[in-house]
Amino acid sequence: MTIEERKSYFIQVGKFLSLFGDGTNNSIKITPENERFFNELNDKIDQSVHYNGWFTRENVIFSLQQWSKALTQSNLDTWLTPYNLGENQQKTVAIIMAGNIPLVGFHDFLSVLISGHNVLVKQSSNDKQLLPVIAGFLMNIAPEFEDRIKFTEDRLTNFDAVIATGSNNTARYFEYYFSGKPNIIRKNRNSVAILTGKETKEQLEALGEDIFRYFGLGCRNVSKLYVPKEYDFDDFFKAMFPWNTLMNSAKYANNYDYNKAVYLMSEFKLLENGFLILKKDEIFGSPIATLFYEEYEDEKELQEKLEQNKENLQCVVGSEAEIDFGKTQQPELWDYADGVDTLKFLEKL
Repeated sequence: MTIEERKSYFIQVGKFLSLFGDGTNNSIKITPENERFFNELNDKIDQSVHYNGWFTRENVIFSLQQWSKALTQSNLDTWLTPYNLGENQQKTVAIIMAGNIPLVGFHDFLSVLISGHNVLVKQSSNDKQLLPVIAGFLMNIAPEFEDRIKFTEDRLTNFDAVIATGSNNTARYFEYYFSGKPNIIRKNRNSVAILTGKETKEQLEALGEDIFRYFGLGCRNVSKLYVPKEYDFDDFFKAMFPWNTLMNSAKYANNYDYNKAVYLMSEFKLLENGFLILKKDEIFGSPIATLFYEEYEDEKELQEKLEQNKENLQCVVGSEAEIDFGKTQQPELWDYADGVDTLKFLEKL
């Protein structure tokens, strides 16, 4: 199977996933060939929402839409051109996936297969409904993948390399257990946003997407703000208001109530609007329904501080930062998790 063939198959996957879009793309229709997989994935979306209380249909559809937009000829060409993936020796790469947000492990799955290797997938119990259906669709349009894709719930065996994602604690176990194999081990990371006080209403509203999409559970979700000294949060809170419907989620509301109670009992000074708590804190990672913030006076010193902590950061958001407001959960194919070039790793196996 050539690299061009592999690209063409994933372009078809992208078109299939676009069936779950907003209905504006009338050129994509359900056909007899994809109807079975459409119905199956539609059912699995409902099952995943029932199984994982942090998954909502809206968020799962959002994830599918992002992948449908990513898997285009232009994006794949841009992503793959710098690499030599045409004549790789075929290896089996095990992937241990996280389950914090829907299809969080799909980029690794895509990377392994499009680079010409075989994939052995161990999914998180929190997100195991969706990917097997997409893999089934892929194997249906390209039977060559049937021998290249395997899912397992057992102990991993018979693999040549591993990509594992987990917490800082599990990462230490992964590093020990997989020390004899080529590996990528991902740990906890957080994302921050830099505000100057000059942001427009539209920019602040877009920041809400970075904070609240997937209930803030992704490593690309903004969990901390850096604001100028004496920053006025009024415009910020007004821009966040459309997300007040998160309180309709019992799990989110319970976390909000619990964290607020803990902070108040500890006599911490808080700002809050009925669904989001702002707490001054130097830590990067904030609890659900809470956003930490820290004041700064010198932008150069702030940039130096962030540079010193780059190993702990996934995204830095701002009008003059690496990522614009509203874009953290819309990464390009070449925006690698933890800044580790997955394809270069796979190219060298």
